[in-house]
Amino acid sequence: MLPQSAKPAEPGRLTQTAIALFGNWFWSGLLLIILTLLVIYPMIMLVVGALTDMDPITEGIDVSRFALHHFSAALTNPNASAALLNSLIACGGGALVAVVVGLIFSWMVVRTNMPGRKLIAALSYIPLFVPPMVGAIAWSLLGSPTTGLLNTFFKWFGSDIRVNIYSMGGLIAVFGMYYAPYVYMFTASALRNMDPTLEEASEISGASAFYTQLHVTFPLILPAILSSMLLSFVVMLGIYGIPSVLGSQSSIMLLSTYLFQLTSWSPPLYNAAAAVSILMIIVAAALVLIQQKVLSKRSYITISGKGFRPRELNLGNWKWLMFVLAMIYLLIVVVLPITALAIAATRKFMFVPTMASLFELKHYSWGHFQTVLADQQTIQSVWNTLIIGCATAVVGGVLAFAIGYTVQRKDAPAARAIDLISTLPAAVPGLIVGVAYLWAWIGLPIGLYGTIWILVLAFVGRFIPDTVKVLSTSLAQIHPELKEAAWISGKGPLRTITTIILPLAKPGVAAAMTLLFVLAIRELGSSLFLYTTDTMMMAIALLNLYESGTLGTAAAFGLAQVVLLGLLIGLANRLSGGSTNSSVG
Repeated sequence: MLPQSAKPAEPGRLTQTAIALFGNWFWSGLLLIILTLLVIYPMIMLVVGALTDMDPITEGIDVSRFALHHFSAALTNPNASAALLNSLIACGGGALVAVVVGLIFSWMVVRTNMPGRKLIAALSYIPLFVPPMVGAIAWSLLGSPTTGLLNTFFKWFGSDIRVNIYSMGGLIAVFGMYYAPYVYMFTASALRNMDPTLEEASEISGASAFYTQLHVTFPLILPAILSSMLLSFVVMLGIYGIPSVLGSQSSIMLLSTYLFQLTSWSPPLYNAAAAVSILMIIVAAALVLIQQKVLSKRSYITISGKGFRPRELNLGNWKWLMFVLAMIYLLIVVVLPITALAIAATRKFMFVPTMASLFELKHYSWGHFQTVLADQQTIQSVWNTLIIGCATAVVGGVLAFAIGYTVQRKDAPAARAIDLISTLPAAVPGLIVGVAYLWAWIGLPIGLYGTIWILVLAFVGRFIPDTVKVLSTSLAQIHPELKEAAWISGKGPLRTITTIILPLAKPGVAAAMTLLFVLAIRELGSSLFLYTTDTMMMAIALLNLYESGTLGTAAAFGLAQVVLLGLLIGLANRLSGGSTNSSVG
């Protein structure tokens, strides 16, 4: 019998609590199982490969052949050391350029009265439409020290200026230019969603607008800045197309080209490649830990649930100078490479002896495009790529939102473990992802290898850190009081997500899915070991054309890819109500 002062707990409250507790553990457990299959299991196979002498293709799995010499060889090999140093310089410099350019553009578009902001924002996204290898081919056409169109142009006018894109500076510049849009996507969304109250308080206290931007605005969006910088670095680290085209001409070997070299020898050195990739995981993990330590020192909540308009800084007469400089930059980054591709794709021969010959129609034809359209395998690669890209965006977007929402909830079981596992693929180049998934799935009787689904799973696992980072930036800005209010009003977890969280995070969700779609259809490295004749993607078809020496046909197919990507991303943005380009408007 209960004492008079004690009251039994309400049955409804207990039932609700039990259901919520069970739901939290079920949710977290399901995510752990999915991430184990996508990340942990392939990584285990990667470690097994690095610690054994087995050949996954011809010999299957044999863990009895233990060996450590692959790690010692990777640490002592001068080629590996040079590739590591070159990668740190090229990718680190490229990431820094991308952050500076992307942050400046997002600030100008979102927070100033500069004219032509919609146009500039739209043009700044165009590098996203260009696959890395296509961009590398375009810049090789422009900046070749002997036959580049830029050097030809300078020669016509008697100038001694010479551009050599086949250099470390060329690699850094191209990396920075093509991955600045990623930084723009991160920082523009953060600037647009930031409550201006703190900025207004700073200026009321007597601070100048410039001081407020440096000491209030940019520090508050530090998660977006650091996340975009880390994303840019790790994406560059795993890119094969740019260093293979621009670095090979000057014998500048990066880790991605070195890893491909290891796996392309006869016999392939899969074990050595696995050992090098594990060392790269350690480096990337250190960067992630540094980022998390920096971000954990203060709060970055900037969304309060109150309505507001983004602040707009009046630049005065400086706005026209900013506009001109922005257009000059975009002319160099956007117009020149596409022009070079168009010339190579339509010109019968690339040699341009005089300026007049550049405009003579007799030197041009549609022959390269006709060659592309006549190749059934190339056309099939386009359809395969669209199917795989859409499937990857849907599956990866849902998974990334679930992970991001779980990680942001401090009371979620195993949130730390889910966050850690979801960031692990950030350190693995696409080439090694392909090898790891090959080892993980080729010997199993489920029939996954040889289908589009092994490519979808590999792409989801490969890029899940990128999409989670995009979504986490939006989710971290949502004040916990909004979620608590939903719970108090009687909304369950599902209704809280659909009515509160998802609408506020819609720009981040759209941006994440668009980013995942673009990354998937441009991915080359991880598909090299997973495709078959029936599942060939555009990146593989383009690589085959380039390596065959048919530069004109490769340029034609590359230009077609740029146009196709632009149309698809424009359609995706229209269907999402413009949320993908939410910073514009």
